[in-house]
Amino acid sequence: MGSGSPAGRRRWLFFTSVVLCCVATCRGSVYTSQPEVRVPENSTATLTCSYSGYSSPRVEWKFTHGDVTSLVCYNNKITASYKDRVRITTSGIAFTEVTRKDSGMYTCMVSDGDGNTYGEANIQLIVLVPPSKPVAHVPSSATIGNRAVFTCSEKEGSPPPEFSWFKDGILMPSDPKHNRAFSNSSYTLNQKTGELVFDPLTAFDSGDYSCEARNGVGSPMVSEVVHMEAAELNVGGIVAAVLVTLILLGLLVFGVWFAYSRGYFDRAKKGTPGKKVIYSQPSARSQGEFRQTSSFLV
Repeated sequence: MGSGSPAGRRRWLFFTSVVLCCVATCRGSVYTSQPEVRVPENSTATLTCSYSGYSSPRVEWKFTHGDVTSLVCYNNKITASYKDRVRITTSGIAFTEVTRKDSGMYTCMVSDGDGNTYGEANIQLIVLVPPSKPVAHVPSSATIGNRAVFTCSEKEGSPPPEFSWFKDGILMPSDPKHNRAFSNSSYTLNQKTGELVFDPLTAFDSGDYSCEARNGVGSPMVSEVVHMEAAELNVGGIVAAVLVTLILLGLLVFGVWFAYSRGYFDRAKKGTPGKKVIYSQPSARSQGEFRQTSSFLV
């Protein structure tokens, strides 16, 4: 047993290496040299996909954008919706011209004819589109001490742009406490969503506001300027409205009481007609009854 142990170990190591080599070659592998591709809109784009370990490879390409999924290539053939602008190459697929709608995730899927071996690789395609002119949603007035929300929107840029805000032509910092010019203000700024929230709004926040969108493609775009006035809470107006309402309610109650005290409601009841008496034709009488009645009348 002891003399046979080295030979046994050698046989075991050889068997293990053969099995591992078989697993490596039989399992197959799929990979890409460019997991992310960025190209300008209306230009060409190539998505590469390499594979090994497949005896009879079947290649398919899938496109995913949000909840939408479609096949670009099925069973080594380009599908009908892509055949006019996509072709198969030795290293993957190539677009003759891309649009902003082509941005998304592309998956290269490779399988053997028997279905026992499968692998895939993902490539993110980003079609570069400069941002359009954003729109600043700013209220014309807001009450001091309340919460005020400004939003900036832009729908064309790819990748999605980041947003900045300007007040009276001055760039607003992400943290107002770190800038003396905005230290009297209290707000939070989300550059990803473009949301600017004042909580609470102060008198200092009155001014002209605009927002800017930029994504590194083309020139940054700036919205129209919108003026916002931070107004004090009109306590006097609220009190006056409450007093007027109470006075009107008091006059109504007094009017009802006065009508009752003067008997207007009783007169209205007396003036109503009583029950109507419906006259009915006397029923036919017998001859004896008629004589008796006539005698009584005479």
